[in-house]
Parts: sequence; C-alpha cells; structure tokens
Amino acid sequence: MTKVKQAVIMVGGVGSRLQPLTKYRPKPILPVLDKPCLRYLIESLAGSGIEEIILATGYKSSQLADAIGNGSDIGIKIEYSYEDEPLGTGGAMKNVENRLDDVFVAANGDVFADISLEEQINTHFSCNAEVTLALTPVANPTEFGIARLDDEGRITEFKEKPKPEEVFSNLVNAGIYVINRSALSYAPEKPDFDFSKDLLPTLMSEQKRIQGFILKGLWRDVGRPKDLLGANTDMASKLYDQMSWGGSQVGSSVIRKPFYLGRGASITGSDASASVVMENSVVTDSKLVNTVVMKDCRISSCKIENSIIGSGCKISPGAEIISSVIGDGVTIERNRKIIDDKVG
Repeated sequence: MTKVKQAVIMVGGVGSRLQPLTKYRPKPILPVLDKPCLRYLIESLAGSGIEEIILATGYKSSQLADAIGNGSDIGIKIEYSYEDEPLGTGGAMKNVENRLDDVFVAANGDVFADISLEEQINTHFSCNAEVTLALTPVANPTEFGIARLDDEGRITEFKEKPKPEEVFSNLVNAGIYVINRSALSYAPEKPDFDFSKDLLPTLMSEQKRIQGFILKGLWRDVGRPKDLLGANTDMASKLYDQMSWGGSQVGSSVIRKPFYLGRGASITGSDASASVVMENSVVTDSKLVNTVVMKDCRISSCKIENSIIGSGCKISPGAEIISSVIGDGVTIERNRKIIDDKVG
C-alpha cells in the first residue's frame, strides 16, 4: 500500500439546519454516544494511516479546538486553519495548499463516518486518478451530488442535487476524497468555491481521471436532526447490540435495542426503545422512542418520541415531545405538548 499521511477536514460551517443544537456549539462536536461526532471521522483517518490532520474551521473554532484537541491521545497531529470568512470546501483546501503533501485525503466535516480508507487510498494509486471520490448509495439522491460510473469505476458524469426527473444514480458524494495536490492548480480564483460543484467539473473537462469508490462502513450526512439521531442509534447498534442493559443504572425499565446509557446516567421505571441517554442524565417513569437525550438532563414522567433533547434540559411531568428538537438548558413545563417544533 502506498501511504498517505495527511488529511484536511472542512469544518467551518454554521450548521443552521441543526439549530437550536448549534446555537452554543459548532456542529462537528455534537455528540454521538458521548463523543464528538467529528471524532469518529478523525479516528477512522488515524486507523487508515493518516498521521497529520488539518481542521479548516471557522464557526466557534475555539470550542472545536477544546473538544477535539491536538491528537496526541491517539498518536496523530491535529492542527487548525482558521477562516475569518467561510471559504467553501474547495477554498478551505486552497487556503492550506502550501502545507499539503503531493497526495492527501480531504473530508467534509458534515459527515459522520466510522470507516476504513485504506482500500480507497489503494484504488487512487492503482487507477492513477487525480481525485478518488467516496460514494455511497442512498434512498433519496436528490439531496446530494450523484455520480455515474463506467465499467472501470471512473466517474463520467456528476450532478449536484438533481431534480427527481434528473436522477440517474443512487450513488452520492460521501464527502471523502483522496486528492493529488496538483488538482488544486485548477481551482477557480475566487474566495468561496465548492470542491464538487466548481472544481470537479473543471477537472473532468480537462480529462483528469476522477475515480469513484464505494464506501464501506457506517456513513451519514449529519446536516439535520434526524441524521444526528440516526448516527447515535447506528453506533448504539454497532457497539452495544450484544450488551444486556441492567444493574443499578437501569431499574424496573423495559429496554429495546438499540440503546445506550452513558456514564453516570440512569433510567428507572421507564420504557425505552431505539434511544440514547448520555452521561449524567436521569430518566424516571417516562417513555422514550427513537430519542437522544444529551448529557445532564432530568426527565420525569413524560413521553418523548423521534426527538433530540439538548444538554442540561429539564422535562417536567406530563410533558409530551414528538418529532422535535429542544436546545441546551431548556426547561419544559408540566403537561406541555411540543409537536414538530424547535425550542431554544
């Protein structure tokens, strides 16, 4: 295997679709099983031989740096590139061009990924590609960029967010690339440009080889609350499906997997299905269905379905929360009903 040692992750976005959860924190550190979402991608890169990661960051960058650190705990080096104004995915790479190796990995920080990149890196070199783009099948490709492949896996057509009648593939851009630094010489001379919308078409018009690679492992775009919820239940299923939840933290409760209970958390007298209760949260006499409860919450005698409860919330008896997002530190009063809403 030809080794690639360096990666750039673009994490400068505001995360407006995840409000109010991103009101006080950058999107990449939203938790998946009590660990920043971005951490899974970083660990995937480290496990694939990456030794240095540059995080191109803008929104609430000091919080991101505090949560992610310098990588020394997992034996890699993490550095930060700070953007005063959003540069786009291509602009973020162009901004650090003089720091990059001849071949590097680039990844969109909007994704949750628990994967291995070794095979994708091997494919890049064996095909002599300019860019090797990770692809993954999805049910609704209209929300992504879609790719058409030839018999050798080369991308022959690429279209961003097609209309339903324009869909020609269910393989979408997973936001993880192996790139030759030389590709950036074709980058448009403008401050804000997108790698897939602007640069990939230019490279294709220059007859550069853009190779597709079907991703293996867990992957999700986490741009919306339902995706963050899904990433949590996916990992609970992967990591804890064989675990029998019980002991002093689980009392007189019915638990249906996937399920996760964080350190110092407890659930008693309750019914929980496909749910995550993070560290130091306490749930009593309640029903949780497809729900994420972040850390330090107090939930009593209520019903929560298809929802995310932010850190430090108090949900009072009789409350009912359906298909909603509650921001950090919010108190929901007794008997209040919240349906398809965002509070906080």
